[in-house]
Amino acid sequence: VQLQASGGGLVQAGGSLRLSCAASGRTFSIYSMGWFRQAPGKEREFVAAISRNGGNTYYSDSVKGRFTISRGNANDMVYLQMNSLRPEDTAVYYCGAKQGEILGHIAALRRVYGYWGQGTLVTVSS
Repeated sequence: VQLQASGGGLVQAGGSLRLSCAASGRTFSIYSMGWFRQAPGKEREFVAAISRNGGNTYYSDSVKGRFTISRGNANDMVYLQMNSLRPEDTAVYYCGAKQGEILGHIAALRRVYGYWGQGTLVTVSS
């Protein structure tokens, strides 16, 4: 599967952005999807994940209550709605795909995602 992330940009603290990730190449519904981010000088970290049918979602503590992950299996898309953005949310955001289901803490493990998009930069100014 090929992934293409988009929707990043510059926003003031407290603002919102919606990231999109378009998938192509294989049946989208066989993949669980995740969003990770990487700030300058830091490791790539888990942000959010969603199960194959969208019934289960997972979030890091740092974004819980502010970000919402969703997917549209009809149009092969996964989204990350980001509200109440903070300067510490500044990073390159990547979407990842894992063939098969994700359960519990597995969703946050970078190594289980076999496919990655190219990333989209989000910059939050104070």
